[in-house]
Order: sequence, then structure tokens, then C-alpha cells
Amino acid sequence: MTSYLVAALYKFVELKDFENMKAPLHAFCEELGIRGSILLAKEGINGTVSGEEEAVKKLLAHLQSDPRLSDLSHKESWAKRIPFRRMRVRLKVEIVRMGVDGIDPNSKVGTYVPPEEWNKLISDPDTVVIDTRNDYETILGTFKGAVDPDTQNFQQFPEWVKNSKEVNGPNKSKKIAMFCTGGIRCEKASALMLEEGYEEVYHLQGGILNYLEKIPENESLWKGECFVFDDRVSVDHSLEAGWGHDLPEKTKDVLSEYMINQEKSRSS
Repeated sequence: MTSYLVAALYKFVELKDFENMKAPLHAFCEELGIRGSILLAKEGINGTVSGEEEAVKKLLAHLQSDPRLSDLSHKESWAKRIPFRRMRVRLKVEIVRMGVDGIDPNSKVGTYVPPEEWNKLISDPDTVVIDTRNDYETILGTFKGAVDPDTQNFQQFPEWVKNSKEVNGPNKSKKIAMFCTGGIRCEKASALMLEEGYEEVYHLQGGILNYLEKIPENESLWKGECFVFDDRVSVDHSLEAGWGHDLPEKTKDVLSEYMINQEKSRSS
């Protein structure tokens, strides 16, 4: 059976000409038969794409040929069918929308923690571990002991920080460790926390996907599956696609609404 390569990528880097990048990049992806979604903004690039292995590798090499993206990293997984229906390249104000002026990971960001050091950090009783993802994601799986902000979208995260008993208060020397799916949201969240005056801010490098790839399941502190933003719905610890099977009953309404909204977005 043919397997398709799925590559999740992002990089915060100033792209002053991001608007001019859209059409050529879309045409290049279409020529290679790649499907997925790429967001471009002045602050960088973010996307997940899928296709034949050789095609995806060509796209990654093409992106890295731009000196600004020469060190662009990505996470790989495999799927039995392409989990996207078409290719979209979109222009955005932010590659991950937080909606807070002045938060720029290109100038200020927390400490990256590789997967191999993550367990030790989050097992420290003095560390506040925060899942920066949304409710329809955390309900499928999370790290043991993580605080769930119970947000419906990432724009709600800054307000949660201001009101949360777990992180709010006069003592901003608490050790904060954050994570998300691929690393992009917790990277921006770490910039926010530093701007708010927190002194020790850490985030999981490459996100959950990188952790699942690098850490053996028998050593893992991850519980459940990881929601992904495509037709796979979730991946397990081996990064095998769930395709929506065996979902807990309480997640179905939330995920159904999400997928309906995704379909509306594809049709627009």
C-alpha cells in the first residue's frame, strides 16, 4: 500500500515579501501534486503538506533554498492516504493568531527544551506545565499533570494567563513549561509569558509530534492521542493516523463541529 509523507513545518522569521511568495509557492506545490495548507505572514511561515515522498522533499528543499528559511525544520509522519483535499497558500496577519500587539518570537522567546529533556522538566514539582492547545485537542490527549486552559481558540490564551490561578499572582519566578502540537503556539505563548514578566519560561521544541517521534512509548509521559488539523483527526504514539476511530463519546460533538467548520473553510 502506498504511504504518503506528511510534513508539518513552521518558522518565525521576517518575510517582508510574503505577499509576493504566495502565487509562485502555490504553483510549485500544484506542479508536484502536493496538498495541504501553508500560511504566510510578515512574521514567518506555517503549514502542513502531504504527497509522494519525493515531491514533499522537493518542496522542503525549495523552501530551504531561501536563505531566510535555510534552517527550516519540519516533523514527518506517514498516512495511507493524503489527508488533505486540495492545496491552499494563504496570506495572514499572523501565522498563528494570538491577537496581541508586540508579541514577536523573532525578538524574544522562551527556552527550547528538546524531547529528551522534557520528562525531567515536567516531572519537577516546581514546574507549572501548560497545554497551550484548545479544548477539542486536549480532550483527546495531553501530558500527565498538565494544566488545561480550556480555551476554544488561541486568541483566548492571553486572557487565560491574566486570570489563571495556576500562573497569575505576584510571584513570576515560577518555572513555566508549555507545549502544543508542533511547537508554534507554545513558542508564541512563551514570548507572551516573557512579556508578562515571567522569568523562567520553557517550551517543548518541535511540540508533541517531535516528542512522539523521539521518545519511546515505554518512557513517555504522554497520555492519549494527539489531535492534528487534517482529515487524520489524530495520531497515536507511533504517529499512526486515527482517521476519527474510537473517539471518546464526549469528544464527538466538539470534533464534529470543528470538522464542519473545516469543510466550510475548504469550500470558501
